[in-house]
Amino acid sequence: MKLLSSKHSEAGVSFSLLLLRFSAGATLLVNHGLKKITGFNEILEKGFFDPIGIGSKASLYLITFAEVFCAILIIFGLLTRLATIPLIIGMSVIVFLVSKGDIFGQAELPAIYLAIFIALLISGPGRYSLDRMIGK
Repeated sequence: MKLLSSKHSEAGVSFSLLLLRFSAGATLLVNHGLKKITGFNEILEKGFFDPIGIGSKASLYLITFAEVFCAILIIFGLLTRLATIPLIIGMSVIVFLVSKGDIFGQAELPAIYLAIFIALLISGPGRYSLDRMIGK
């Protein structure tokens, strides 16, 4: 039975990467990035985490950039590996500094995002991406 085979196809892997890119990028963009844009001042008033000492406002700008701009690049598969780097840094800060490594509790979702973005950094975007279309 072909469904139970351990063989894989490039098309299947590329479709899986497209699904991974789209689902992670879109959920991060809609559930986190856009909410940071619309609620920027309120988030800042509550006190945003400043992990590298550049100020809460600058830190909020950086993570908002990553969760909006980089998420859009990942969705389309454009500059994918480069776009994962700010997201990996941001999710690492959330997982290891903000949540103190509590990956089975408070940091569960950021840890999942972190794993996805590391996988995309390693694998690249796959065949169904703008990176691939431009590369040809």
